[in-house]
This record gives sequence, C-alpha cells and structure tokens, in this order.
Amino acid sequence: MQVDTTGNVMAPEDTEELRQLYSDFESEHLKPLWTQIDDLMPVVPNPKAVVHVWKWSRLYPLAQRSGDLVPVGRGGERRAIGLANPGLGGRAYISPTLWAAIQYLGPRETAPEHRHAQNAFRFVVEGEGVWTVVNGDPVRMSRGDFLLTPGWHFHGHHNDTDHPMAWIDGLDIPFSYQNDVGFFEFGSDRVTDYATPKFSRGERLWCHPGLRPLSGLAATVSSPIGAYRWEHTDRALTEQLLLEEEGQPATMGPGHAAVRYINPTTGGDVMPTIRAEFHRLREGAVTPGRREVGSSVFQLFDGRGSVVLNGKEHRLEKGDMFVVPSWVQWSLRAESQFDLFRFSDAPIMERLHFARTHVEERDR
Repeated sequence: MQVDTTGNVMAPEDTEELRQLYSDFESEHLKPLWTQIDDLMPVVPNPKAVVHVWKWSRLYPLAQRSGDLVPVGRGGERRAIGLANPGLGGRAYISPTLWAAIQYLGPRETAPEHRHAQNAFRFVVEGEGVWTVVNGDPVRMSRGDFLLTPGWHFHGHHNDTDHPMAWIDGLDIPFSYQNDVGFFEFGSDRVTDYATPKFSRGERLWCHPGLRPLSGLAATVSSPIGAYRWEHTDRALTEQLLLEEEGQPATMGPGHAAVRYINPTTGGDVMPTIRAEFHRLREGAVTPGRREVGSSVFQLFDGRGSVVLNGKEHRLEKGDMFVVPSWVQWSLRAESQFDLFRFSDAPIMERLHFARTHVEERDR
C-alpha cells in the first residue's frame, strides 16, 4: 500500500512489520482512516463530478438520428439519452444524485407505460403535440411546461402529430441506485387514455390561484399537479421585474426574478428528492458568485448570456445544459433577457442537514 505521508503526523516509519500490518488489513477488507482522511473528509467538498456544458445544437441532431435507428418500446422503454458527467466514470449520471436526458418521440409513436420508485419530471424547451399519461390522466406537453411523474406513478407518452418532439427528463436515479431503493413495474403496452385535452384532470382540480379543493386537504408526498404551465411561470417572472422597477422588494437580486415550483398540499418542493426553479435575468444583469452543497442542472430556455463556473465563462445558446457540482462557484450574466430552468437535489441536502450556501459580497 502506498501511503501519502505529507503533513501527517500519524505516518509511521515504513518497515516490514508495517507493510505486513497493511497487508493483513487488506486480507480482512479493512482500511485505516489515517491513510485516507484527506479523501474521506476534505476541508471543503471535492466533487468527482466536473463542470460540463452540453450544447443543444449537438444534442438534438443526435436524438434525431436515434429516432431514425432505434425503435421505441419494450426492452429499452424510452428513447432517452442520458447526459454522462465526464468525472463520474462513464455512468449516465449528470451528478452523483441526478440524472438528465434528452428524450425523443417520433411522429405517431407511443412509449409504453411503466412505473418506478424514482421520481421524474419533464421540461419542454420547444415543440408540442405529445401527451404524457400519468396514472391514467393525459397531460399535454408544450414549450415551457414543467411536468411531473412522481415515484411509483404509471406513465407513458404518445405523439399525436406527424412531427417529432424532444424534451429533457430529470430523475433521482443515481441517488436511488446508490441507496438500493429502486423498484420497477411494466404497465400497459400502449397508454391507458389517448385523449388529448388542453388541461389534465389534475390541473382542472388544483390549478386555481390561492384556492385548494376541500377534497384534497391531506398533505401528499409529491405535488398533485401534473403540469406547471409556461404562461403562469412567464407571468410570475414578468410581474417580479415590473415590481422591482416600481421599487418594490420582489426579486432575488437586482434584475434577477426567480420562482420555485411547489407542492400545493405542503408548500414545499414538488417531489421529495428534486427541487425545480425558473430564473429570469433582465438584460445586463449579473448574479453574484454562489457556492452550494449539492448539485444543480440548468437549461437555457431563451435569450443570450453566459455562465461563469469556477472562474471560466461559458457562452450559452437556447437549449444548452450545464451542471454545477457541489461547492463549485457559479454566476450568470445576461446579454438579453435570460431565461433558465433549474433543478437540483436541494431537498435531499436540506432534509439531511448538509445544505450550506456561500454568496459573494459585491463591492459597494
């Protein structure tokens, strides 16, 4: 065993007896803390995941090619292409806790129903014409919509048009895999309802501002809302910036409007393992450098600008996605109105009391 003795006062003299001791440790599947403490207990988080930006202009053509070559159906279940963080050894994990993919459904195609313990969502950066059917409730998918598939809900998708559609999926697959909590079950080979309503039953019951149905007073683990519509998100962000112009305290920071999607039965996050937000910066706005325990994924929905990750600036175009690993400093810079969707593992970090945030102070 090679031992790094730099600055370690517990580093003993390298002797034959010590080597034998370490060999005996190995044979009994033991590891002494004094040889590993820097890796196991770093001074600050030292993530294996690395900063990376995926360009939509490259992702989408690859998804199109997969649509030409790979049928959708039983066996693979979904034509979904996972974004693999270069620092995580080849697994299709965007971070140690989160999974993200681009999913592609061709004209008139149906992805069969199944369910799994993992929590999932969809976010649509462009296109329409697909309905996802969640526990029998058909939910329209359109540009800017954020759609939920909480754990253990049957779900399938069908494209009702002559045009393909792509969107991003987000799940807690790495967290579930690492902790051995996954279950999976096949459902219908098609979908249980091919209706194409403008609004799902869940929206009709729950999506009335400030009103809660008396038939749903119990708290639920995940949100009962199947789709958070773009028109509501856009209006909320627009009003925050208008209020800021009027001198009212409505924004997260100067020129920085932001909203969090919530579970209306608790006021908390939409799902127990995933937080979802939407951020809008007005032209010229710059956010302060920020570090957070836990990982986040962003997708640029619209506008022009850049993200600075650990001091390096990355210009972004519509649809581009990037990952912010734990304790990596990030800030946003808007060249025009700059709209970004964000999801993270913050509910896990907060519930386990690991959450910590540091925001740079700006010069006055």
